[in-house]
Amino acid sequence: MFSDKVKTTSKLYLIAAIFVAIGMYFFIKKDTLAIFSLPLLFGVLLSFIYSMDKVLLFTAFITPLSVVINLTDSGLAVSIPAEPLLACMLFLFIIKLIYERKYDRKIARHPISIVIYLMFIWMIFTTITSEMPLVSIKYIVSRMWFVIPAYFMCAMLFKKPQNINKFIWLYVASLCIVVIYTIINHSMNGFSGKSAHWVMTPFYNDHTAYGAALAIYIVFCIAYIFMPKTSRTKKIAIVLISCLLLTALVLSFCRASWISIIAAIGVLVCVLLKIKFKYIAATVVVLVGLFLTFQQQIFDALERNDQDASGNLVENIQSITNISTDASNLERLNRWNSAFRLFEERPFFGWGPGTYQFVYAPFQESRNKTIITTNEGDGGNAHSEYIGALAEMGVFGSLLVISLVAVMIYSGLTTYKRAKNKESKVIVLASTLALIGYFVHGILNNFLDTDKLAVPVWSCMAIITAIDTYHADKEEYYSE
Repeated sequence: MFSDKVKTTSKLYLIAAIFVAIGMYFFIKKDTLAIFSLPLLFGVLLSFIYSMDKVLLFTAFITPLSVVINLTDSGLAVSIPAEPLLACMLFLFIIKLIYERKYDRKIARHPISIVIYLMFIWMIFTTITSEMPLVSIKYIVSRMWFVIPAYFMCAMLFKKPQNINKFIWLYVASLCIVVIYTIINHSMNGFSGKSAHWVMTPFYNDHTAYGAALAIYIVFCIAYIFMPKTSRTKKIAIVLISCLLLTALVLSFCRASWISIIAAIGVLVCVLLKIKFKYIAATVVVLVGLFLTFQQQIFDALERNDQDASGNLVENIQSITNISTDASNLERLNRWNSAFRLFEERPFFGWGPGTYQFVYAPFQESRNKTIITTNEGDGGNAHSEYIGALAEMGVFGSLLVISLVAVMIYSGLTTYKRAKNKESKVIVLASTLALIGYFVHGILNNFLDTDKLAVPVWSCMAIITAIDTYHADKEEYYSE
C-alpha cells in the first residue's frame, strides 16, 4: 500500500513539473491567455487520471447540451465539449490498458462485448477495401470514442449501482433543460409543424434525433416511478418530469419516435404476460416474411395515402404511411433504394464504413428524387441503422447490427427474468425497452455516429451488461 502511495505521489509531482515547465515556456513567450488556462487544464487532466468516474458522469450531463461546431477547413464536425471529452477518455483508456494489461474479464467476455469486438473487426476489414479509406478510418476512430467510454468504461462505472442512477438522471436533467428551451422556442413560432424540425437547435440537429433521445428517457422516467424504496415526493417529481418529456415528444412531431414507444409498450406487454422470447422472435420473423411476400400489395395500399405531415397531431400520424406525396418519406425511400443499389454492386465488403453519404448520389434514380434530394453528400446518411450498414459494410455488416440487437434483447430479458431484486428488474427492463425502442426507430433513422444518441444507446447496453454480471444475483441491489 505504501509503495502505491509513493507511485501516486510521484505521478502527481511529475505532472506538476511538466505543467510548471509549460507555464515557464508561455511566461517567456508572454502568452498570458495560455498561462491562465493552465490551472484549468491541470485540473481537467487530474480529473481524467484520478476521477474518471466523475468525468463519465459529467459527460452524461453535458452531452445533451453540447453544440456541433463545423470545422470546415478539415471537413470535420465536432460536438463540443462532449466529443473531445470522449476522445480523451478513449486515449487514457488505451494507455491504461497498455500499462496495466488487464480489464474486467466478466465484462470483456459478455455476449454483448463479443458482438462489439466482431463489429470492430469487420469494420477494419471493410476499411481496407473501402472506397474512401481515410473517411472509414475517421469513422472507426469516432465510433471507438463513443463505444469505449459509453460501453466499456461505463460498464465498469456501473459496478456501483448508484452510478447507474446518477448517470441516467444527469442525462435526464440536462435533457429537461433542452426540452424547456425547445418548448419556449416552439411557442414563439406558434407550435407549427415546420418549426418543430429546428426549434431544438443548436443542441440537436433535427427533431428526429431529439425525439429518439426523448423516447429513450421517457422509458426510464416511467420505470423509476415503480422503483421500490422511492419516496412519494420523488415519485411526484418523476411523474412531472415524465409528463414534460411526453409533452416534448408529442410536440417534436417525430413520427418514428412515436412508433418506437409503441414498440416498447408492445414488448412490455409480452414481458408482463410472460410470453417467451422465442415466441416474440418467431413472431418478428413471420411478420418480416409476410412483408417481404406481400410487399408489392402493401406499397400499393400505402401509395393511396396522400396525407402529408402537418402541425395537426392526427394528420401527422396518418402521414406516417404516406409514400405518395410526403417528401420526408419519399426521400427516405430514395436513400434506401440507393443503399440497395450500392449493396448490389458490392455485396460482401460494401463501400466502406462512413462512406454512404459521399458515394450514394450517382446511384439515385431520377424517378425517386424529391424536392429535398441532394447530390452534394451533405444530406446525411442512409436513414437506417441496418440498411446503412448493408451499403457500407456488406451483408455481414448488417447481420452484425441485427446480431447486436438480438443479443442485447436476449441478455436484457433473461437478466430481467433471473434478477433477484426488484431494482435490477426495473432498470434492466427499462434499458432493454429503451434499446428496443431505439432500434425500431433505427429502421427509419440512424444516429449512432452522433454523441447525442451514441452515449444513451451504448450506456444502456453497459447497464444490461453490469446488471447481468454484478447485480442480478444479489438479494439487495445496493449490497457490495
